[in-house]
Amino acid sequence: MAEAKTKATRLSVSKYLDGIADDARRADCEAIAALMKSITKQEPAMWGASIVGYGKYAYVYDSGRSGEFCATGFSSRKGDISIYLVASGPNQDELLGRLGKHKMGKSCLTIKRLADIDRKVLRQLVAESYRAIMQRYPAKQ
Repeated sequence: MAEAKTKATRLSVSKYLDGIADDARRADCEAIAALMKSITKQEPAMWGASIVGYGKYAYVYDSGRSGEFCATGFSSRKGDISIYLVASGPNQDELLGRLGKHKMGKSCLTIKRLADIDRKVLRQLVAESYRAIMQRYPAKQ
């Protein structure tokens, strides 16, 4: 059975953020990092070489494939910032309508810069997604 490609690593989050060449993009990512830490109450960890993740959950598909992934996170990509909303919250559609300039895939919200969106709405989207994924996949003690 195929193994998940993206796993938690011991890479440095601060080195990743410091390595973002564009000053404005780096500042946006640092602000997103602070927002996610305040919502999740989790320390960030690198998932693969380019995802800053908060919290984690374990999943098992009907096929039997299983793995772990961050409960929420973000990544600075070539031309945008990807924000991982792993689960949709109850108000996601309404909130996305108020967010501002963005694209939304199955679980990936894409923005160019924080100035294009309403940060309060982003905070609510992340909080609802994090809460939903943690309820769906409670941590096993």
